[in-house]
Amino acid sequence: MRNPCTGVILAGGRNSRFGGQNKAFITLCGKTVLDHILDTFSDLFQEVLLITKSPMDYLQYDVHIATDIFPISSSLVGVHAGLFYSETPFAFFTACDTPFLKKETIQTVLDHIENGCDAVMPETKAGLEPLCAVYSKNCLPLLESRIRQTRVKIIRVFEKKRIIRVPEHAFREKDPDLISFFNINTPDDLKHAESMMGFK
Repeated sequence: MRNPCTGVILAGGRNSRFGGQNKAFITLCGKTVLDHILDTFSDLFQEVLLITKSPMDYLQYDVHIATDIFPISSSLVGVHAGLFYSETPFAFFTACDTPFLKKETIQTVLDHIENGCDAVMPETKAGLEPLCAVYSKNCLPLLESRIRQTRVKIIRVFEKKRIIRVPEHAFREKDPDLISFFNINTPDDLKHAESMMGFK
């Protein structure tokens, strides 16, 4: 089932911890991490956006590519761009380094959207998950203001807004080990991801 919500992938550029390699193009089981995410998104969203500072790197993908509006390296800048370019009232966001993100996890977040909410975020024992979350297009003026002030911590920006927090137990039935929230930040994370592929 496709949802009346835009799916947005925040795709950074080359990463120094991976010898200059782009994490979106890391291969797991014969597919790039980005391909894994796009496959997950394909059944859920009518509109998919890829936000990047390096659009030429992604021309081989059949996806709407857009660039950050502000020249600041921050996830909040990517969220702002995704909301700016999306054609729906809400958008779901993930990063390009989350190979185990499950459809059921995304759908659980989407199912908690309510009229008037500013964001919907999973909340686990590790805290809120701001890059497996839904944001309202109504937040664009707030995001622009905070970016101009270089106050770009996502959680801080939304701490006084109406956030719907989805508790950990809501995800565990379909994702008992919460692997949807695993992301690849270091070469050690990549080794761990390779060992986890059998659990996806």
